[in-house]
Amino acid sequence: MFIAIIGIIILIVGMVIKGSPTPNARYAGIIKIVGVVIIVLGLFSSSVKVIEQGKIGVQTLFGKVQPDILESGLHIIDPVVDVTIFDARTQNYTMSAQNNEGQKSGDDAIRVLSSDGLEVTIDITVLYRLIPSKTPFLLQNIGPDYIDNIVRPVSRTAIRDNAVAFEAVSLYSTKRSEFQARIQKTIANVFTKDGMELQSLLVRNISLPPSVKASIESKINAEQEAQKMQFVLQKEQQEAERKRIEAQGIADYQKILSTGLSDKQLQYETIKAQKEIALSPNAKVIILGNGKGAPIILGKD
Repeated sequence: MFIAIIGIIILIVGMVIKGSPTPNARYAGIIKIVGVVIIVLGLFSSSVKVIEQGKIGVQTLFGKVQPDILESGLHIIDPVVDVTIFDARTQNYTMSAQNNEGQKSGDDAIRVLSSDGLEVTIDITVLYRLIPSKTPFLLQNIGPDYIDNIVRPVSRTAIRDNAVAFEAVSLYSTKRSEFQARIQKTIANVFTKDGMELQSLLVRNISLPPSVKASIESKINAEQEAQKMQFVLQKEQQEAERKRIEAQGIADYQKILSTGLSDKQLQYETIKAQKEIALSPNAKVIILGNGKGAPIILGKD
């Protein structure tokens, strides 16, 4: 539209020169033609609008937001219409204690008070996208700066409002998933009303006060020591049980030997042993007998 205005100015200059007695009057016709050409080019360029992939265009005519949106592609529009471009792809907004990790430089983590009065530091990332059909509503009621007007304050407020229902240690451990689900539901409800869709909420880190963290670490170490001692005791009990069973087995064996073997069985075992000695190439003297009669001594070369 700016180009068309320049063309109009040139056209007016040409008309003024034509009616003046100056020597430049002979160029008035050329100046007017140039002005008309510039006006035509300006109107044409203002009427053609290309929306890039992943973007959404919202038209405004004399301050009034139009309900129809411009999707990605080439469009012919009214040259006096202003077009505001929105990003329709998934966007993320990170608030972190680490420098240069989020959209804000420096420490941008959220500090909240838990139900037991302790200060907890939370890092989060919000993944969201604009609902294309609701971008005119968003422009009309929120404006193009929806990140600072909606995404950031709503997310931080939801986290603070929900953190007060949990103890600090629970936020850090057992209740973390429940806490994340609650703040995600709160943020999603507000985003939907304002023309945005919450896709995911990531609780990236929860930091407890140093004194609480030290207490938790001490408790964990004590529990690990107790588990280790319990394991050692179980092992000792198992070893004692093994020795008891072994001793019982030896006692049972000795009892069987003392009560179950007869004299004939003993004599038979003795003969078997003497036979094995006799057949051995290392034997020199063989003694036969059962201890009651005179032994028989045999020599062997």
